[in-house]
Amino acid sequence: MPPSAPHDPIAIALAEDIGPGDLTSQYFVGDGNRSARIIAKEPAIAAGVETAEEVFARVDPQLVVKIERPSGSVVGVGETVIEITGASRSILTAERVALNFLQRLSGVATLTRRYVEAAKPHRAQILDTRKTTPGLRALEKAAVVAGGGVNHRFGLYDMVMVKDNHLAAEHGLAGLAGAITRFRAENPEVRVEVEADRLDQVRDFLTLSGIDVILLDNMSCADMAEAVRLGAGRVQFEASGGVTLDTVAQIAATGVDFISVGALTHSARAIDFSLDLDA
Repeated sequence: MPPSAPHDPIAIALAEDIGPGDLTSQYFVGDGNRSARIIAKEPAIAAGVETAEEVFARVDPQLVVKIERPSGSVVGVGETVIEITGASRSILTAERVALNFLQRLSGVATLTRRYVEAAKPHRAQILDTRKTTPGLRALEKAAVVAGGGVNHRFGLYDMVMVKDNHLAAEHGLAGLAGAITRFRAENPEVRVEVEADRLDQVRDFLTLSGIDVILLDNMSCADMAEAVRLGAGRVQFEASGGVTLDTVAQIAATGVDFISVGALTHSARAIDFSLDLDA
């Protein structure tokens, strides 16, 4: 998590949807109380359930919200995820924002679970990336965890990731070695990862001290397996680049420790949920 949240995504979402007021509920919904349920319309891994709960609380603290399936739960078609009781107007005012969070984040969790299951029985962990929706990174990364994945670095400040452009700016291997030494002197506990797209780069990086992870970018499975053999017991390896559900099992079989998948957050399909007022 970042050291301080730069903004409040729930407040922003409510402000953009409700604005100065919900005209429909104000003029066309009575003053009475009702109960409602949010129901899954397809199988999924629930995520963002607690965020949806908070949406209802922000709209009307008097609403009684009961979570039936917390984030990380497997939900089937027709199963109730949340029950809400209270003013009908408040329930309907909060409905869309609550569903937007729930549908988006459950989509991330559900896709993550598919990758996690596809990588079994190998030991590789499925990682997310920084390819997140602006402003929703904390929520989307929590959804990855709900789906069984593992969070990579949250931002630029909590881990070093030296990519090809960084290497070019730092003038190659000698510059990298010096930069790692300087960094380690001031940040001994922070992980350092470097990117390689060829085996000769992997061999070069293995001659340096202070590297925790080597990222194998768009390498063939044969080359990744060889890289793992070369660095066994010395560093960890992360595979990245164009990973799909069709290829993740082959990549996991190379023996890499991690597989990062940008699609978890940039390409997840929203899950269908609906809110139904009880008769």
